[in-house]
Amino acid sequence: MTKIQFFEDYTVGATRETLGRTITETDIILHAGQTGDCYPHHLDAEWCKTQDFKQRIAQGLLVFSVGVGLTAGEINPEAFSYGYDRVRFIKPVFIGDTVRARVTIKEKREHKKPGHGIVNELVEIFNQRNETVIACEHLLLVRKKS
Repeated sequence: MTKIQFFEDYTVGATRETLGRTITETDIILHAGQTGDCYPHHLDAEWCKTQDFKQRIAQGLLVFSVGVGLTAGEINPEAFSYGYDRVRFIKPVFIGDTVRARVTIKEKREHKKPGHGIVNELVEIFNQRNETVIACEHLLLVRKKS
């Protein structure tokens, strides 16, 4: 298997999938403490019983962070995260749900920085029922070989 490193090594349509990670109550509490996202949707089990989902939901940015973190395997010294576009929180994630991610190379294009290109990855995060819970595009600034 050829190591993907430079812009030319990326193939549009190529995919990779991660293993899963279960979201716990501890994850939600720690995320609330770190970010200040202490809304009752995440922390108040009794209040949530009166709401549509009937239970606490994980913060969207927590699930996004975990899902994106699952995709971070080997370090590529020739590629740098350029940002995320079109982030959508599609379905809630509950305590005990297990999330995993799939990354698909969506597009490659030139960049104004000489010797570099942009690789656009579609990142889809799924729960254990194979439902998409988050989708976004991850842009990578990648050095060219020549």
